[in-house]
Amino acid sequence: MEQLTAMEDSEERSAACPLEQFSKEDLIRLIGDYSKTWLALDGVWFQSVEQADGMEAAMFHDARAWERFTVIEAKRIKSFLRLGERPGLDGLERALALRFYANINEATFRREGGKLIYTMKKCRVQSARERKGMPYHPCKPVGEVEYSGFAKTIDDRVTCRCLSCYPDVSDPDCCCKWEFSI
Repeated sequence: MEQLTAMEDSEERSAACPLEQFSKEDLIRLIGDYSKTWLALDGVWFQSVEQADGMEAAMFHDARAWERFTVIEAKRIKSFLRLGERPGLDGLERALALRFYANINEATFRREGGKLIYTMKKCRVQSARERKGMPYHPCKPVGEVEYSGFAKTIDDRVTCRCLSCYPDVSDPDCCCKWEFSI
């Protein structure tokens, strides 16, 4: 076996991403770590604005960020899944299951009378705020922007309605619940 030698300071090394060396299980774990890291960044900037300028300012900027981000995320997932122009609620369900935080939160899907009900059972954002002794994040206004924008990007016929989300909680057994229909 060849002995490896240390590179000299002046030698250039490739910065190519070496993902091929990892097993499927390692890559799935890495995706989970990336999701948690992204969510931490989302929380850190939000809390910075919240502490400096108050909850109202943080919510304003959060809504503007999600208005743009959710469309970018939905377009990428739609392309990845090769969904058609109007994939309906089946396509939306597949896309929601691949959102950046889908693998680190606990959610369920249910069909009810031609509608798709998406329920977030456990949410890392609310769990983290609770753990830190902070008040719950008033998600509903931003969630309405986020989920309706995501759904409309997947299929422009889809409408979204909030069934329960802090601070308007009607179902205490979940963090939030959304209804999608065509």
